[in-house]
Amino acid sequence: MIDVTQAWADLWNGDLALVETTVSEDFLSHAAPLLGGPPQDHTGRENLAEWVRGAHENLPGLKFTVQVGPIVQEPFHVLRWHAEAGEISFYGTDILRVVDGVIVEYWANADSLWAAQQLGAQ
Repeated sequence: MIDVTQAWADLWNGDLALVETTVSEDFLSHAAPLLGGPPQDHTGRENLAEWVRGAHENLPGLKFTVQVGPIVQEPFHVLRWHAEAGEISFYGTDILRVVDGVIVEYWANADSLWAAQQLGAQ
C-alpha cells in the first residue's frame, strides 16, 4: 500500500486516479483564494480533482517536490513543498487530517500571491 502522504504528492503531480483511493468522499479543504480574501472551503474529492486539474492546465509542467516531512502526529500529516512550472516557483505547507488511511481534511498554506505575481497578476 502506498503511503498516504506520498500519494498526496503524486496526486498533486497529476496522478488524478489517486483521488479515489487516497481522499475521502466527504473531503473538506480550506484554502485562501489566490489573490487574497477570506478562506474558501470546498467539499468532495471531485472538487479536489478539479483544483489539481486546473493547476496543471494553468501551469504547464507543474511539479511538486516535498522538502520537509511528512511530520506525523496522528491524525495530522504535515508536508513542506516546493512547486515549479517553467519559470514559476513557489512554496507551501499542507496539513492533512488522515482517518482510516484516507485524507478527510486539508489546510493549504501557500505563497500563492507570489505565484500570481510571477504570472503577471497583481
